[in-house]
Amino acid sequence: MLQILYQDEFLVAIDKPAGMLVHRSFLDRHETVFVMQTLRNQIGQHVFPVHRLDRPTSGVLLFALSADVARLLTEQLTEQHWRKFYLAVCRGFVKHSGILDYPLKEQLDKIADKQASQDKDKQEAITALWPLAQVELPIAIGKYPVARYSLVALQPLTGRKHQLRRHLSHLRHPIVGDTTHGEGKHNRLFAEHFNSHRLLLIAKRLEFTHPVTGASVVIEAPMGEVKELFKAFNWPTEERWYSNFFQRSDLAGLPSL
Repeated sequence: MLQILYQDEFLVAIDKPAGMLVHRSFLDRHETVFVMQTLRNQIGQHVFPVHRLDRPTSGVLLFALSADVARLLTEQLTEQHWRKFYLAVCRGFVKHSGILDYPLKEQLDKIADKQASQDKDKQEAITALWPLAQVELPIAIGKYPVARYSLVALQPLTGRKHQLRRHLSHLRHPIVGDTTHGEGKHNRLFAEHFNSHRLLLIAKRLEFTHPVTGASVVIEAPMGEVKELFKAFNWPTEERWYSNFFQRSDLAGLPSL
């Protein structure tokens, strides 16, 4: 059963579990459980995807309940009228807020994109970042006697594939649990010491204008399974704390990273 965060006659938003595919893909033929089919069966009507979350990412995922509403939402998204905020746990101490403008080469799949041009130019990719909390663990890792991690808030200002994961890796602060752009020793530390086997990236908040009513809509995902981990690190666990932060967040004056 998926947790429904918002629903009316036009839209439905759920808290996507980490590790769950949004829809069927021939790249994952062995999978039998998908968000779209599960949600369709749960609410008894067809749903139309508007945006996507990577399989290992959890959090707010929005669907339209008709093709017309899906088209309107897609137009909003294309014109960058949405505001999306994520939380991530990453390696090291992130000390400064700022905006990273670092173009990314389009990631192509060897099978699905085998007919696509392999020589495309890099695409604009921009992410705003704010450090929220830090922790130093008395656990030796590599050549270091302690392990350091940060909780960061992220606002993608463009929508490139794996943008947040690739940008944090570029800053040398890879997200814990990232098996593609991260570091195995840190992933193993969290698995062994905290029973955390997932990518620690959460789509925490989505803000947009309702495409039919014109009302402002804010949808937030709960802390969920990461709440106990945050408690162990003495990081904020109150939903209101994060809501207040996102409401106050402003891109004005943020320096370049």
